[in-house]
Amino acid sequence: GRASAKAAGVVVDDTAVTPRYVHGLDPKRELAVIGRIAKGSLRNKLLVILPAALLLSQFAPWLLTPILMLGGTYLCFEGAEKLWEKVSGHHPPEEPSSSQGEDQEATVVSNAVRTDFILSAEIMVIALNEVAEEAFVSRAVILVVVAIGITALVYGVVALIVKMDDVGLALTERTSSVAQKVGRGLVKAMPKVLATLATVGVVAMLWVGGHILLVGTDDLGWHALYDLVHHAEEAVHDAVSGGLGSALAWLTNTFFSAVIGLVVGAVVVAVLHLVPRRRGAAAH
Repeated sequence: GRASAKAAGVVVDDTAVTPRYVHGLDPKRELAVIGRIAKGSLRNKLLVILPAALLLSQFAPWLLTPILMLGGTYLCFEGAEKLWEKVSGHHPPEEPSSSQGEDQEATVVSNAVRTDFILSAEIMVIALNEVAEEAFVSRAVILVVVAIGITALVYGVVALIVKMDDVGLALTERTSSVAQKVGRGLVKAMPKVLATLATVGVVAMLWVGGHILLVGTDDLGWHALYDLVHHAEEAVHDAVSGGLGSALAWLTNTFFSAVIGLVVGAVVVAVLHLVPRRRGAAAH
């Protein structure tokens, strides 16, 4: 139950994170680039993550958590870096991807696939935990099905989101006044939807990264932080009855996970960006 809900949460995050990578591309290239990212994602799942996860779970299960935590730290860093760039304006002005040709497209794909790799690893490990009692071959078959299904779902939804403005334009050319009205609404709304998704994607990286670290520290025997968040979650759940209580409890856990992600990410950003910059300034 909880593992399935957690996996669903990471799938939603994967879907929210990806559209921002294709933002600014030539509209004619959007689907092709999403296709390349999807292929990279599936290749990662089937050729790297799946064999590694199966072998580790079979021969060195204790290594799974530290490896996931490294990935979680990278997600925290990427989310915090995007937030820092937005707040400080300390990032170089980027040309639209369409004006930078194949090289920029390749960079977009590799960046998206790298972030997807960590989210995919989290999804696959959650799925692996769900079928841990199955025989080795059964585990492998189930995980292959999960890998293909999740990739098709995530990138199908991403393609739909990214091309929704084109659907709107097509509707505006229909004879029906209702279709035209819906089409105009879609065209007008999609830039705001994509901008919102970009923000959700950044928060998602902080939340998932922070949550991986929170659960990982508990698995490694450092229970204090996890217990603190868990008690806060339970207090909210007990204070409010029914479905609303469950939703608020989930939001409480999400909030604390995102805060942890932001703190860890900010430390990594400071170490990788600010410290070298100060050293460079001191050298001059």
